[in-house]
This record gives sequence, structure tokens and C-alpha cells, in this order.
Amino acid sequence: MLIGNLGQDPDLKYTPTGKAVANFTIATTARWKDKDGQNQERTEWHRIVLWGRQAEIAKDYLRKGRQIFLEGRLQTRNYDDKDGNKRWITEIVCDHFLMLGKREETGAEEIPSGADVSGQPPASGMDEDLPF
Repeated sequence: MLIGNLGQDPDLKYTPTGKAVANFTIATTARWKDKDGQNQERTEWHRIVLWGRQAEIAKDYLRKGRQIFLEGRLQTRNYDDKDGNKRWITEIVCDHFLMLGKREETGAEEIPSGADVSGQPPASGMDEDLPF
């Protein structure tokens, strides 16, 4: 689970079989005070991969700078670069995400902040058994 800000607009492509895949990065920032009481900050960048309908939704509604919450799993894969060197890459394959923060001007109809974009159909009646 991560909360971060998009580093760029999602890049949407399609596999040879026609399945949508979107890639983008998010930045997460940790803040703390060091032993001398000085404020410190460290930003980490994470590669995100979305598949199917979620990838298309991300392309339509997510923009650079937008804050999102996402859940997913780590995936490490390797490939050979153009010089034949083996390279390794670790990505987060996103299961679902929520758009956070203020509504952005996207030029498209906006999905409301906090909308759950899991690519799963809504579970009807699921909250009827909750005690609150």
C-alpha cells in the first residue's frame, strides 16, 4: 500500500493480444527529525504497472502531480538492454487505486476523489452485515 504523487502522466500501450497496460511512476516522501532535531526528507520513486480497464481509466483521469493511494504487489523482472547487458527492474503491479487530493482540471469528465478504481464490479449488499 502506498500513497504518492504521480511523476508523469500514465503511458498507455496495448499488448499484441490487445490488453491495455499503463506505466507511470509515483513519488513517496518520508519526513523525520534527525538526532540534532533537524528536519530531514527522503523521496523514493516507484514504477507502477496497471493492466486492463484500470490502465485505461488511469490514462483518462490521472495526471502528473495527482495524489493517489494504491495497493499492489512487487514484481521483479529482467531484460537485456540495447548493449546486451542484463538489467533488472522492480515494479509495483497495482491491484486497485484511489484518487486522492483536490479535483484536477483534466479536460475530461472527472472521477470523484476517493473513487475506488479496482476494476472489480461493486459488491452489492456487502455492507449490510456491518455492525455500524
